[in-house]
Amino acid sequence: MKNLFHLLMMLLMFSACAQKKDEHKMTLNEQQIKNNMDTTQLNETVKRAFEAWQNGDAESFTSFFTADAKLYDDGNPRDFKKFVKEACGHEKFMSIDKVENNGRDIYGPFHTESWGDFKTYFKFHLNNEGKFDKLEIGQAD
Repeated sequence: MKNLFHLLMMLLMFSACAQKKDEHKMTLNEQQIKNNMDTTQLNETVKRAFEAWQNGDAESFTSFFTADAKLYDDGNPRDFKKFVKEACGHEKFMSIDKVENNGRDIYGPFHTESWGDFKTYFKFHLNNEGKFDKLEIGQAD
């Protein structure tokens, strides 16, 4: 019985070590993603909204948009609030490949839990009051 107890204790220790190693791996992967984010070319408001998106902060992200903001996914209208609620915190850019349109258009590889990884774009449209009234998203070539 004593040997069985020691064997169980050793197995639990190995299991705990493996879990810590996996946690460390995730942290390294997240750090790698963060290191691939050169946001210096982004418009300042886009940069703050982008950081909120990357951090999974839906409330902060939506604060940069008008109450009636429009969302277009590959040119098709979608419910902006529903998209943010479902995707923010579960989907993110893995790096920024290209920035265009005075720092308002972002292109890069994107990770989603449901669709996998693919290249995408986010195009932010600023109104005269400095809020976004439209966001275009979609697969990039």
